[in-house]
Amino acid sequence: MNALSDAAVALLDERGTVVGWTQVAERLVGHSAGEAVGRSAGLVLPSFVGQPTVSAFVERCRARNGWPGTTQARHRDGRVLDVSLRITELDGIGGATRWLVTLADTGSLAGDVIDETVRGPLLARAPIGVVIRDAQLRCVWLNDTIEHHDGVPPGRRLGRRFIDAQPCAEAEVIEAMMRQVLQRGATKGYEYRTWLPTDLGEERPCAVSFHCLLGADGQALAVCVITADVTESRLARERLATVSEASGRLGSTLDVMQAGQELADLAVPLLADYVAVDLELSAAFGEGPPMFIGTTGTRLPSLRRAGLASVRRGAPESPWRRGEPIVVPSASPLLAALRTGRSQLEPVLESGAGTWLDRSPALARRLRTYGMHSLMIVPIRTRRAVLGSVLFLRSHEPSSFQEADLRLAEELVNRAALSLDNARRYAREQTAALTLQRNLLPRRLTGGTAVDVASRYLPADMDHGVGGDWFDVIPLSGARVGLVVGDVVGHGLHAAATMGRLRTAVHTLADMELPPDELLTHLDDTVHRLGEEECDAPEQVPVTTGATCLYAVYDPATRRCTMASAGHPPPAIVDPYGGVTYPELPTGTPLGVGLGEPVESVELELAEGSILALYTDGLVERRDHDIEAGMHRLATALAEPGRSLDDLCDIATKTLPDEPPFDDVTLLLVRTRSLDRSQLASWALPSDHSAVRDARRLAAGQLKEWGLEDLVDPTKLIVGELVTNAITHGTVPIGLRLIRHNVLTCEVFDANSCAPQPRRARTTDENGRGLLLVGKLSRRWGSRSTWGGKVVWAEQDLKPHHHSP
Repeated sequence: MNALSDAAVALLDERGTVVGWTQVAERLVGHSAGEAVGRSAGLVLPSFVGQPTVSAFVERCRARNGWPGTTQARHRDGRVLDVSLRITELDGIGGATRWLVTLADTGSLAGDVIDETVRGPLLARAPIGVVIRDAQLRCVWLNDTIEHHDGVPPGRRLGRRFIDAQPCAEAEVIEAMMRQVLQRGATKGYEYRTWLPTDLGEERPCAVSFHCLLGADGQALAVCVITADVTESRLARERLATVSEASGRLGSTLDVMQAGQELADLAVPLLADYVAVDLELSAAFGEGPPMFIGTTGTRLPSLRRAGLASVRRGAPESPWRRGEPIVVPSASPLLAALRTGRSQLEPVLESGAGTWLDRSPALARRLRTYGMHSLMIVPIRTRRAVLGSVLFLRSHEPSSFQEADLRLAEELVNRAALSLDNARRYAREQTAALTLQRNLLPRRLTGGTAVDVASRYLPADMDHGVGGDWFDVIPLSGARVGLVVGDVVGHGLHAAATMGRLRTAVHTLADMELPPDELLTHLDDTVHRLGEEECDAPEQVPVTTGATCLYAVYDPATRRCTMASAGHPPPAIVDPYGGVTYPELPTGTPLGVGLGEPVESVELELAEGSILALYTDGLVERRDHDIEAGMHRLATALAEPGRSLDDLCDIATKTLPDEPPFDDVTLLLVRTRSLDRSQLASWALPSDHSAVRDARRLAAGQLKEWGLEDLVDPTKLIVGELVTNAITHGTVPIGLRLIRHNVLTCEVFDANSCAPQPRRARTTDENGRGLLLVGKLSRRWGSRSTWGGKVVWAEQDLKPHHHSP
């Protein structure tokens, strides 16, 4: 059953006395015909109490609320119902008047928009035709709308049966239905749709419902026939069906701007001739908190145009292009929609004095220029937040927007709001993840005297999210550098945060001077520990936080590069003549997998000017190509000797396919340099205490040769302390090396692998202050394990005019 037959119907005289009742009315308010007929309408309608006539009641309602509207009805058990009320004036023979009252519980109207388009003709929108026929099926009461439905004038209808006033093939069937209603005293089940004949031109579809009016004794008095022209409702349902089918395409992207454009494209020309989708900045770019209903205050909302569509090519009506910020006119329907969260409908746009357009003359001129005459504004809402608004305008279509159009627009926008909210949340997370990642990645890379450096980082597209790529160049002792590139599995904030923790861990482990294989082993332990920290309970199985990493150490003094991998693709090595190779590096298992396999390292000697390319799989891997094809493409891009590192970075990343990357793309290029022999000096020292005097003398002489006389005294003290420690606590052989690069490095080698430990000497101790003195005289110091022993080193800053070229 639809709303025509679901509605409660009652017949009133001019004084508001009930003269006809229906079973549906009894079901709605609980009063039987015997209890209602002969009583005032105030029995059911509290708002009618005190009104002398129905005419006065109708005029009061119109003056207060417009018409038709909603009111409250009192149930027999005392409950108060919210109802949709409509009162229709009926004329009879000799000018007598009756009033037909229709009530519907608004709680029962909480269906979808399709139901609303059917209920609309009866409850609020389209005119209804009413005819009341007595027990002999003669017309005794009617309203003036019925003539517009079928073209039969009142004089030809009053006092006559349907078959006499409108002879047609369906007349006998319709009268048979009326007799059934009278015999059964019921209403439901006697509604059908037909094409009624008309004298007004083409036939129009109507919905017809029959209601049996009961007297005080519960017997049938008359049959009430209600007809509604459902042309607009049918069109609305057809349009809604189209909207429902088409809106399935919404939500195909997590790009907020693209989602806004999809909405605009969907609405033109289906609902309007011009549509603009404007998003609040927190929705468009994930910046700042969302705008909540009722909290804008005096501050005008900041909107940006996300979607734009028009029946005119290029949408010349719009003052703003996509992506541009828009100006919200004060005291406009747009501002009202954003502040209240309620839709705004202006069937006829007026730009005269006193209107809101009067305050925006430029906008008024533009509207007139393009013939825009009707406006709807629907806010994009989710929970209590307003994400933006959608403007619907008509120019080519001569008819104005009506309530049915607004309901369809609201249905479409409500469906789009979910996908826009998802996209907004994703954009906020992506913005936060990208900001976090960029703050965690190195802002400036320097390779010192060991390498020249260039890099590129391209985040993944919005649909896949920012990943956990990272890269770094870490200065090490002895002019060496550590090169690292890694990739945390997954995307979003968690991947970016994990990447930051692993990058910090690599820095810490690198400062401990660990070789690549040991560093990755310790890093694997760190990843396992991070997974255990995320467990809520001790018995919970740790979540695997997978990552891959490649770590290499390059020494410009020997031109040797030691590298190890934990599940990461091998680096590309480009010789000075453009030949590209991928070393046979054991791939190893990714970090955090827990297989326990040892990490193996490989040592290579690189010619000066060689290029080492470290990258993540986003550069070489695509869904439709295997990784070998990507590595071949990278090798081809890098095989151009003489190009700068920045040029090679551009060439390598431009060879990517046109579609947006589904994973982050990271590329780190380093060109190796070597230390000149003149920058190095090394000596073997005897194992007795005479070595201290010899070491000081040799170091002082070398510094004078390098023109570093200012560093002679502190260097002699540092060398003396380090050599003394090597003789006292180490084993032979003992060696001394000085390196002049961007700093002065003093290195002392001995065969004991135990690292020195500084301690705080007591006032009575004769020893134990040497390393404290070294720490005071140097910018930094430390030790590292080497094959056959250890090296203890200290660095000093060169004077500005002594920096190496």
